[in-house]
Amino acid sequence: MTRTGRGGLDADVVVVGAGPVGLAAAIHARAAGLDVLLVDRRTGTFDKACGEGLLPGALRAVQALGADPPGYPLSGISYRSRGHRADHRFTDGPGRGVPRTALHAALWSRAADVGARLLHARVTTLRQDAGGVEVDIVPGAAATSRGGERARATLRAGWLLGCDGLHSTTRRLAGLDAAPGRHGGRAVRRRYGLRRHFRVPPWSELVEVHWSRDAEAYVTPVGADTVGVALLGPREALPSGDGFEAVLRSQFPELRARLTGAWAGPVLGAGPLRRRSLRRAAGRVRLVGDASGYVDALTGEGVRVGLAQADAVVRHLDDPVAYERAWHSATRDYRALTSGLLAWASSPARPAIVPAAARVPWLYGTVVERLAR
Repeated sequence: MTRTGRGGLDADVVVVGAGPVGLAAAIHARAAGLDVLLVDRRTGTFDKACGEGLLPGALRAVQALGADPPGYPLSGISYRSRGHRADHRFTDGPGRGVPRTALHAALWSRAADVGARLLHARVTTLRQDAGGVEVDIVPGAAATSRGGERARATLRAGWLLGCDGLHSTTRRLAGLDAAPGRHGGRAVRRRYGLRRHFRVPPWSELVEVHWSRDAEAYVTPVGADTVGVALLGPREALPSGDGFEAVLRSQFPELRARLTGAWAGPVLGAGPLRRRSLRRAAGRVRLVGDASGYVDALTGEGVRVGLAQADAVVRHLDDPVAYERAWHSATRDYRALTSGLLAWASSPARPAIVPAAARVPWLYGTVVERLAR
């Protein structure tokens, strides 16, 4: 790649990670007049183990970027456990169940349309000085960018945005990794996620969250003939091998009965989910999305919070203190509500969660609306 950017840079901004948050950051950066190069070792359309539900606020944020992925309308959230149920329908418009591949394709199409470039490569080292950031790369499966540019061993940019997820290489190379932390003096229990698609018509426009003794099952319609089922829980509750089917049979028999005979896709996994960073900026490096820190998928807010960070990081690109403040503001509700619910779900009082939501519907509805905005 020939350096064609300002001051001999390969780009004004290099974005490491071309998932939804990285693509959103690239779109915002292009709108700000910056030359953007996305770097990701993966090729094709990206998939991921996630709930795949865009709550109303997340859907509006995606559409504001100029993307409108296909999916299935979501009208609310339903908490369920044996003998108990709490439903709340969104008051400010629907959300949308969107396959992760469709979300990625729509955002990548938009990013390419506005002039973002993509290079298939893996970042191995990071250096920075007062004038910019350099990363060494190893070409990925495709050694050229969409524009036919050859990969090079080193890239230099004015800024580097780490949008590379839970297991962020950028966070590690920038020295921003932090220990998972403790709660109540004890080590935080590690939680994981699994996701599988089932070829069956949706039976509801609500996202169903089924609670068992040890795990949660999220059912999200993502098409006229497909539902996604995501399981969350500690490793011991999600065994390997035929673990997905075993968990459905043993902990969610009513849900398993609805899926009997349906074609089932591959099982995707993610975790451990909890991640922390020392801070969100180091010199000219910024962490965005899951790379900046993550509590849990329990409340389904990952996309909305990540898109808010992508907007904030570009607005405050040259001011790390302002970005840190904006990051805290964008993630405050998510961190508070998710941490609180996770603490409850990890306690002996876990069985009371759904009955309490059913007994106090106004409070349950208030929490859902807070997450959906």
